[in-house]
Amino acid sequence: MPFYGGSELATVYDDALTEGFGLIASNIAEPNIMMGLIEGAARKDSDLLLQLSGGASTFAGNEDPVDGLRTMGTYIEAIADQYDIGVFLNMDHQSDLGFIEAQMDLGIPSSIMIDASHEPFEENVARSREVVEMKQDKDADVLIEAELGQIKGVEDNIEAAEAFYTDPEQAVEFVDRTGCDLLAISVGTQHGVAKGKNLELRPDLAQEIRQTLRDHGLDTPLVLHGSSGVQPEQLQEMLQHGICKVNKDTRYQYEYTRTAFDLYREDGTAIVPPEDTNANRETFFNDTEWSPNKDVFDPRVAGREIRGRIADVHAELTEVSGSAGHSRFA
Repeated sequence: MPFYGGSELATVYDDALTEGFGLIASNIAEPNIMMGLIEGAARKDSDLLLQLSGGASTFAGNEDPVDGLRTMGTYIEAIADQYDIGVFLNMDHQSDLGFIEAQMDLGIPSSIMIDASHEPFEENVARSREVVEMKQDKDADVLIEAELGQIKGVEDNIEAAEAFYTDPEQAVEFVDRTGCDLLAISVGTQHGVAKGKNLELRPDLAQEIRQTLRDHGLDTPLVLHGSSGVQPEQLQEMLQHGICKVNKDTRYQYEYTRTAFDLYREDGTAIVPPEDTNANRETFFNDTEWSPNKDVFDPRVAGREIRGRIADVHAELTEVSGSAGHSRFA
């Protein structure tokens, strides 16, 4: 079935809050990752939230992010139609209001994350509120996610030198003034490769933010960014405190490249001629007895391996997050 809009995604988050599970929001840098993710989610009867960053959209569109979104949206819809789960698309870490407006006009994403968390509080409120009002003016079927508190690490080449934890009372004011549908909070996670660091996670802070919001009549789903390095038991503890969207990107990038690397390393001579062979790529090796093996170098061989590995990884993550077996649309 085709992927769904914001109103259907909201029902999934309602279920997640009630039953204590979360969606692994999975960034896609290229189509093989996307197809592996859908296969992995379908295998576990889990709904799937895909994500595109501005950089990924620009890459897919040959430097035009709108063309990239249109292309990937069509691709996602065609592949999602082959499966019986709900598939959604979130636009991750968006700051260009012109591009955000184009997203709403295209009607492709299910949700959009406006990221003004690097700005002072009042500016963050103003920009986030502007996107919410844009959605309302256009009557767009899209959820709006905003972020309060910077997260340590790199987001599309923007580095935050320190981690700034989200203040619970400020979170209430932020949600109340912006009208955002989801709130990304900073509780000690970081973007990028964790490098074995002992992350200073604050599940107690997530719990406090959740309870403070509820005390003010706000049952807002919470989002955990920068979950690289977070261990399964740590993630499961977070999910008990209103976290129902957990972002994953770096892990899939690594699995993509590592899978291709392992494949080619196993039989390097099928691709690269022996050192003592005078082989010329310009003539495609017609001047030597050695020749590359198309059964190995055909990009589709690595592509299938990558899809399978991504499917395995995501299927495991649905078990950790608790979304396995919870598809509303199967």
